[in-house]
Order: sequence, then structure tokens, then C-alpha cells
Amino acid sequence: MKKVLFIGLVFPESRSTAAGSRMLQLISFFKDNNYEVVFASAAQESNYSDDLNELEITKVSITLNDTSFDEFVSELNPEIVVFDRFVSEEQFGWRVSEHCPSALKILDTEDLHCLRLARQEAFKRREFFKLENIFDLESAKREIASIYRCDLSLIISSFEMELLLQYFKIPPTILHELPFMLDEISQQEISIKPPFKERIDFISIGNFKHAPNWQSVLQLKNTIWPLIKKQLPIARLLIYGAYASQKVTDLHNEKEGFIIKGRAEDAHGVIANAKVLLAPLQFGAGLKGKLLEAMQNGTPSVTTTIGAEGMHANLPWNGFVEDNPIDFANKAVELYTGGEVWGQAQQNGFKLINTIYDKKSLSENLRVKIDKIQEDLAAYRSQNFIGAMLQHHSLQSTKYLSKWIEEKNNTNLKL
Repeated sequence: MKKVLFIGLVFPESRSTAAGSRMLQLISFFKDNNYEVVFASAAQESNYSDDLNELEITKVSITLNDTSFDEFVSELNPEIVVFDRFVSEEQFGWRVSEHCPSALKILDTEDLHCLRLARQEAFKRREFFKLENIFDLESAKREIASIYRCDLSLIISSFEMELLLQYFKIPPTILHELPFMLDEISQQEISIKPPFKERIDFISIGNFKHAPNWQSVLQLKNTIWPLIKKQLPIARLLIYGAYASQKVTDLHNEKEGFIIKGRAEDAHGVIANAKVLLAPLQFGAGLKGKLLEAMQNGTPSVTTTIGAEGMHANLPWNGFVEDNPIDFANKAVELYTGGEVWGQAQQNGFKLINTIYDKKSLSENLRVKIDKIQEDLAAYRSQNFIGAMLQHHSLQSTKYLSKWIEEKNNTNLKL
């Protein structure tokens, strides 16, 4: 049986993060294509990590800057290695190239970290974000170099795909646009979703370790929710999210209807019972899992241009996209009170899922792409000279830095 090795920055938590859901989708893709899946990470598992053993996935703990990985990957000898975000490729890519040179190297970017960080820095400085800001970031140089070093990079957003092609001039042959791969929503499933009249609350949801989610909640608390509450005095906003710290729970206020709920054990369940999802994201990148889950569960949403970026092509949004806080609040009230508007928004969401995120067609396109590359990997790699050049220099510099760290660690242990 063919083998695929995933090298994860962390062990996936699909109930806590969109990145975890994405990772399980990729794992499912390879299992469906008859690969034996091995998932390795240098991180510690948490109480909320997915049970990979239950999914019949071999789980391996690996060590940074240690030759034990060389022995492990040589013995495994996978046909494909998938790196979870560019940092994983930086840490282990050179070792894979050295010990398994014929393995197809795939980078799953999750989102473009340099885009998210550049927007976050502009937000902190209260400046208008410009795409040129990205070029000044060290993380951009690292991330783009990682994309070049890999045989194929999976890009989750159409916006980010265009950014890489037009601004960074990356060859299209080494990129593959792959959004979330979701099951089709049938009419039968749609018919059993809670209807408008049975839904009561507004909802916001998102892992609080992710800075854009925290800023989104602050925007709701300080600006948008008071505007909504003024028009809907009895309305409540339920705030869900994993890893809620004290600063998050301190925002809880029953009188204001601003309710901090913490981790949702069943995210789909709480979203399906809410009337409107609010996501006033101020910065970020990639696709927003919370907005896709809202569509899947028939819950209209109001978000910002950043929130909806790259998510709906030319199709209508399942609600409204507004950047001005007053307009955002007014559209939230319109969805909350208008059954006909709400129903149309819900249908828009179902159409988006079934059109853009169809698992069957996306999986088939990815399978065809991988098969074609594997037909003649050497010829395919010969078209990417910049990647080969970066691979050569990275192999030398990263290799000797890693060996220096390893030797230093061994010396300290002896002392």
C-alpha cells in the first residue's frame, strides 16, 4: 500500500480550529485513495486533539533537530509527504529531501501567514493595509521560499491564489487551489434544519488563540452589539470559542445580553440553533471555518470584506458583507427580524457549499493533479529551477544549523 506522511505543526483539533478540520479533510482524501496515512508531529497532544487511532491513522511523535527523524522517514519511505504550514517544511523538509528524494512534497499553507501578519500589523498601527506591506515581512520571504521548495502547494483561497500568481509571480504549475472539501447538503438535510421561528439568538464563534477572533469579539462588544441591542432590547449574543482566557470571560454581561459560553462541544449544534452568526473580522487570511459552518447549518451571517474574502466567487453571500459598524448592525437586525430575507440568505449558503466546496469534484481534481506529477517527478521538478536553487541553499544552511543545535543539545545533556 502507498504511504503518505503528514508532518503536523500540531496534532489536529477539528472541534477547536478550522485548521484541524482542514487537516482531517486532507487525511480523508488520502485514505479514500488507498494510502496508508502516518501523522507525525513534534508538538504535544492536547485533551482536545482528534483520536487518530480511532481513524486508523498511525500517530508518531518526532523530535526537532534530531537524527532520529532521519531514521524514521528512511524506514517509512513514503511516496508523499504533506507539510502542515511552512514552518513544518522549514524544520523537516531538508531531511525529507535528503533521505527520501523521490517523495512528492506537498505544502498545505492553511492560509498565507504573511498576508495575515501584514494585515495584523497594519491594524495595530491603525493604518490602511496595502499589499506592498507584505514584501517587507521576513515571514513572507520564508513562506514563499517554502512554496518554491515544495513540489505542490495547496492554496485554500482564490484571493490568495491570485496574490501568489500576480504579486509574487509563482509558477501556476506548483500551485493548486483547494478550498475546504465538504459533503453536499441534500434537500432532505435542508428540510430538517431548525426554521427561522425556532431560532432565537445571535452567535459568534472562534478559537481565541487566533488573534483575528479576539479582535472580532472586541469589535462586537465595544461597537456593534450596543447598536444591535438598541434596536433589539431582548436579543442575546452567545460567544463561543476554545481557549477563552480571563480577558475573554471578563466580557460576560447578562444585562447586556453579551454571553460568554466558552468552548462548544458541538459547534455545528450551537450554530444550527442560532438565528444569525456575526463575524466582524478586522484582519486575517484564508477561509473562515465559522462562516462555512454557518452555511452548512443554514444560519445566515453578517461579516466583513476580510471575512468573506475568497469564499463566494460571484455567488450571493448567505447574508450580508459590511465593513461599516452601523451598516453591519443594521443588516444583522434585518436578518434577525425578516423571515423572507433570512430564508433567501440561507438558500444562498446552501448553494455556495454545494457549488464551490463540493468534496467529490475537488477530490477528483486533486487526485488527477497528484497522479500527473508522479508520472514523471524528475521532469516536473526540472521546470522549477528557483525551487531547486532554494532547496540546495536551504539544505546546506538549515542542515548545518540543525546539526549545530543537535550537537549543542547533546553537549548540554552530558553536562
